[in-house]
Amino acid sequence: MTKKEARKVFKEKRLSLTVGERNRFDDLILIHFQQLPLPDLFYVHTYLAIKEQQEIETDHLLHYLEFRNPELKIVIPRMDHEKNELLHIEYDEMVDVMKNKWGIHEPVNGNLISEEQIDLVFVPLLAFDEDGYRVGYGKGFYDKFLSKCRPDVLKVGLSYFEAIDTITDRAQFDIPLNYCITPQRIYEFG
Repeated sequence: MTKKEARKVFKEKRLSLTVGERNRFDDLILIHFQQLPLPDLFYVHTYLAIKEQQEIETDHLLHYLEFRNPELKIVIPRMDHEKNELLHIEYDEMVDVMKNKWGIHEPVNGNLISEEQIDLVFVPLLAFDEDGYRVGYGKGFYDKFLSKCRPDVLKVGLSYFEAIDTITDRAQFDIPLNYCITPQRIYEFG
């Protein structure tokens, strides 16, 4: 399946889920996530879910990680459209978040964090394949970001749906996930 085909199919599938289905799937994803053999974490990077796209919320996973790692710092992205890359902002009660012109919530202030400090990244996706490659929204922001992270950074995807066999038009700069968590199982890659 090509990235374009996967975007269309999985956007529609995700939008067709009921609130009850999503709530049940979120609970199952949390249960699977709690089974991951995670090291101590200090900085966790998460996307802010686009509710209109019914992206998977990460709040319940972050609460679990904060319980496990009391000193945990949460980091959220802000797009730098001049450089076509993400900036990483430490998220706390002093950070203001606003919707940008694409409907994505972003921090408008806060402390910048370097990619090298980040221990785990929740990577947004629409679909993923059996090798851990993902289909995002097609702008390449996350692959560029992940290429700047430490080699040991954990890259975790969340999906309401199971893996497709293969993404047929992967690019050389695409970076695979370490894990993808679905309501059915944990996928571990490479």
